[in-house]
Amino acid sequence: MNTKLPDTLRYLLPVVLAFSMAGCGNNIAAVTPPADEPIPVQVQPVTTGDHNRILQYSGLIASNSEARLSFKIGGIISKIYVKEGDHVGGGQLLATLDLTEIDAQVQQASQNVEKAQRDEGRMTNLYRDTVASLEQLQNTHTQLTVTKEALRIARFNQQYAQIRAATGGTILQKLMNEGEYASSGTAVLQFNGTGQNDWVVRFGVSDKDWAILKKGDKAAITIDAYPDQPFSGVITKLAEGADPNGGTYAVEVTVVPDGHKLAPGLFCTLRLQPPAGKRLLFIPASALAEGDGNKGFVYTLNDDKRTVRKIPVQIAWLQGDLIAVSSGLEKVEQVITSGVGYLTEKSIVKLTSDNSIRTN
Repeated sequence: MNTKLPDTLRYLLPVVLAFSMAGCGNNIAAVTPPADEPIPVQVQPVTTGDHNRILQYSGLIASNSEARLSFKIGGIISKIYVKEGDHVGGGQLLATLDLTEIDAQVQQASQNVEKAQRDEGRMTNLYRDTVASLEQLQNTHTQLTVTKEALRIARFNQQYAQIRAATGGTILQKLMNEGEYASSGTAVLQFNGTGQNDWVVRFGVSDKDWAILKKGDKAAITIDAYPDQPFSGVITKLAEGADPNGGTYAVEVTVVPDGHKLAPGLFCTLRLQPPAGKRLLFIPASALAEGDGNKGFVYTLNDDKRTVRKIPVQIAWLQGDLIAVSSGLEKVEQVITSGVGYLTEKSIVKLTSDNSIRTN
């Protein structure tokens, strides 16, 4: 398992440190005090909670019944009855091959069956007259069975020398044209079934996010085409292995259309909030003095309220102006959030007037 933080946290840490140096928000002005004067600081409490971070991803709306339709056998495309964007019904004929060759194969197989039947009848009579052997009779039976199966195959191929819509839906793309040779299994039409409103969003997540997600987790979805309309969804598929190309884990969220018209390709953003895991400690982002990957340092006041102590912490995640700490602050009640950029372990500090220290 990769122990490095996601890129988002790696990029945000320098920004957090910059804010600490600049004294943003309620922090005091970033003016370096003289060396012989105490450094003014402010503190904020360390809080405890079981909140989990919100995961945000983006993707495109797709249909679970999307399919690439093809002929079972190869041949010349005789007719395509639909065009891109057409709405079709279940069982509707969409395309067909030139049936000259396949009809001839069916006729040939039918003639072979008739000949095998005559041969079987003749051999049966000869066997009754003890002119033919039992083996010869059995061979004619076998030959008749083989020709009947060949006829069944030819008729089956004749049936699938055309493409029909399995359900109602929309033709997304026409991939081949009339007169072209379509090999067996080559996609001719891209079809999107919309009868069940089974709209989904597929995207990849990192290994750390995958570890805290599970099927059934809810998602809040925003679709660009409906900026003021919130949508909901639920995780219905979660890959058990990573994609060998991108290294991410595939997630599928089923979208509830709630009566709205959706179409493949609509861009959307998703906010996933997994169930709370273990309880974590939370500090303001401005308290972080140093950071490297998932490790960092914060300062807290000593009992004399004039000197400081530098504490290493393990960062679980960062979101907005909040940092979740998994270890390092178990016995710490407050951390310094203002003036952090000027502190060392030998610094002398003073609290500003709008701070009060919580006592035991």
